[in-house]
Amino acid sequence: MVNEIWLEFERPVVELERKIDELRSLARGERLEVSDEIAHLQRKAERLKREIYSNLNRWQRVQLARHPARPFTLDFVKHMTSSFIELHGDRLFREDKAIVGGLATIDGKSIVLVGHQKGRTTKEKLERNFGMPHPEGYRKALRFMQLAAKFRKPVVTLIDTPGAYPGKGAEERGQSEAIALNLREMALLPVPIIVVITGEGGSGGALAMGVGDRVLMLEQAIYSVISPEGCASILWRDSAKAPQAAEALKLTAEDLAEFGVIDEIVREPVGGAHRDPELASRYVKEAVMRHLSEVEPLPSEELIQRRISKYAKMGEFDGGRP
Repeated sequence: MVNEIWLEFERPVVELERKIDELRSLARGERLEVSDEIAHLQRKAERLKREIYSNLNRWQRVQLARHPARPFTLDFVKHMTSSFIELHGDRLFREDKAIVGGLATIDGKSIVLVGHQKGRTTKEKLERNFGMPHPEGYRKALRFMQLAAKFRKPVVTLIDTPGAYPGKGAEERGQSEAIALNLREMALLPVPIIVVITGEGGSGGALAMGVGDRVLMLEQAIYSVISPEGCASILWRDSAKAPQAAEALKLTAEDLAEFGVIDEIVREPVGGAHRDPELASRYVKEAVMRHLSEVEPLPSEELIQRRISKYAKMGEFDGGRP
């Protein structure tokens, strides 16, 4: 079945898939034998998909990471966990639905899972604030992580946000302080933390849940200090130059792996995670459980020291040279 939402560069694949669907419908209605033709078109579609999706530029990756049908945290929860008890509220101000989290079980292992949640419908998008948390959302996430530390449970965070909400109310309630506090507390959390960037990893809004022992990134996800549109507006006073900014930002999984910012690229189904959310979730689960098995045996003191050293090594000091 062809996905109803598609991107411009996906048009050739979508048109082929529509032909396949039409042939199948015709065969059922007229009882025609077209299996050979369907098989031929399917092979052609697969070749075309591999060709297109293996040669995407950075701006196309941005579009794919933002695909409206891409799986969100609750979709991963559905396919990855055998049980999930959602918790709510930061116990200070209110419930922020841009972040979801709670107690989960994956392959018999009890964890605390926290992630950003966007919406599908207009109503859901408004309710979830388009996946952009307020400070109470980050305080809510921190509360769940502290609960994990108290009961010695590993933490898994799923990141997919354009960034923290920049509105006046959020700033008045301490958005920057909430993000900074999360950075410090996650660095010192005495239990394993596995971070997975599943879609958009936008600025401090992503980093506030991105300090971990292992940072994984889906193949078509992005991770950047600023959005391409924001970067283009600052550098060129023209958000239409976002594709040019995306190239300069080097925000793809391959870029981040080369910089040493992430530890592993998690593959996606051909064409992106939105084409098969269940398979994408299986890939994420396998990677998370593998990395958890490697870091979980470490003593808390060693875990914290390794985590701090990991982030201290990032970047390069040039001594102020021009």
